[in-house]
Amino acid sequence: MNPEEEVQDPAAGDGAQPEAAQHCGLIAIVGKPNVGKSTLLNALVGQKISITSRKAQTTRHRITGIRTEGPNQFVFADTPGFQTRHGTALNRSLNKAVTGAISDVDVVLFVVEAGRFQPADAQVLKLLKPGIPVLLVANKLDTVHRRADIAPWLQEMQQRHPFAEIVPVSAKQPKDVKRLMDVCARYLPRQPWWYGEDELTDRSEKFLAGEVVREKLFRLTGEELPYTSTVVIDKFEEEPSPKHDRFVRIAATIVVERDGHKAIVIGDKGERLKRIGTEARQELEKLMGAKVFIELWVKVRGGWADDEARVKSFGYE
Repeated sequence: MNPEEEVQDPAAGDGAQPEAAQHCGLIAIVGKPNVGKSTLLNALVGQKISITSRKAQTTRHRITGIRTEGPNQFVFADTPGFQTRHGTALNRSLNKAVTGAISDVDVVLFVVEAGRFQPADAQVLKLLKPGIPVLLVANKLDTVHRRADIAPWLQEMQQRHPFAEIVPVSAKQPKDVKRLMDVCARYLPRQPWWYGEDELTDRSEKFLAGEVVREKLFRLTGEELPYTSTVVIDKFEEEPSPKHDRFVRIAATIVVERDGHKAIVIGDKGERLKRIGTEARQELEKLMGAKVFIELWVKVRGGWADDEARVKSFGYE
């Protein structure tokens, strides 16, 4: 091989796609609370990057998930469930994240529960702008006992909105997720990738640490704790360690609105708070490939969710 040939093909053999063949696009995932948007995002990306729980309003930020396959780079934006009640400063922030995410995208995944369409779904549908293709993702297909029963519902949905395509899926089924990705690929513009081939999210590890702690908080308190609780990362520092290749020290504050909520989080003799910390540490160690030391504190800040300045200070838009 002569030197000129080497310059012309620097990426030969490394699997890289030439820019001329690359496709890349932004795909917004929208829907009312608790239709499985975050679970779907994690399945589409192939790794957990967005927290999930049965509690409504678990997702509070726009989370970007990235998946690169062949010539295609999919940039998924998971959004909070659109809030139709309780006009607090927090909920206004959540809705701003939703409307911002759908303003300039290549395609929208409008996620509903298969066989169901409620007034809250209709309010999200009203937000979608003409000119942007919308895929109706009928999620939780595994909960539909007789598939034949869903055909009339699908016809009814096509009458509600000129959906580009209707894709029934279960986010738990890899073949369904693959089929949805194949559909999404048809809407990706031909353009260079925005992110590196191995990147999974544009969010920092510090942000993900706060999200993981919040997920464990909600999972371990269940319905006892109102959703107006949050987590603030006070310290996220990487330190040298003679024993570990990577060591990260984290300090976080769980913010609740009442003294009674603080007692719920701490639990009997501090056992619940300890378990929240342990489960968060274990997941973060897997996520970051590091040894993690985490300290948790609980503070009461009454009315924070309806205080715009405090909502912003806690990291919401």
